[in-house]
Amino acid sequence: MAIAYDLRVHDRRRKIPFFCAYHLGLKQGRRLNERRSVEGRWNAAYVDRYADRLMLCVTGILILSICDAVFTLKILAQGGDELNWFMAILIDDSVEKFIAVKMALTSLALIMLVIHHNVKVFYKVRVRHLKYMILSGYGVLIGYELYLLELAASL
Repeated sequence: MAIAYDLRVHDRRRKIPFFCAYHLGLKQGRRLNERRSVEGRWNAAYVDRYADRLMLCVTGILILSICDAVFTLKILAQGGDELNWFMAILIDDSVEKFIAVKMALTSLALIMLVIHHNVKVFYKVRVRHLKYMILSGYGVLIGYELYLLELAASL
């Protein structure tokens, strides 16, 4: 005699401890995309692993942020002004503090954006699309700073 279970009621998932190999980063999960289509328009979908192109974008943003800090210091050395009042205070205090705070803020913001990369911001725009916009914005900023440095060198 077989016992029939109603699979719709029985939850087959196991409880996961708070500190497990997946949470500590020792094991990689398998999920790269959303598991199923999300019913609601604004629901977030979190994954276990991230695409390589996403990590390449984040690395590019960090590298361009470092270039921005270096070029900003070069522009200031040639007589320019820092327009961001918060960064101006940090630069006046110490260059090391300026670079440390700039990298920390950029890194923490990128970590939050990577974690929530599938969250919909607008109708079809997700956070991952915003990261590519940030990368292109940094590219334009670096181009502008190189133009300013070239202009200052020619004077």
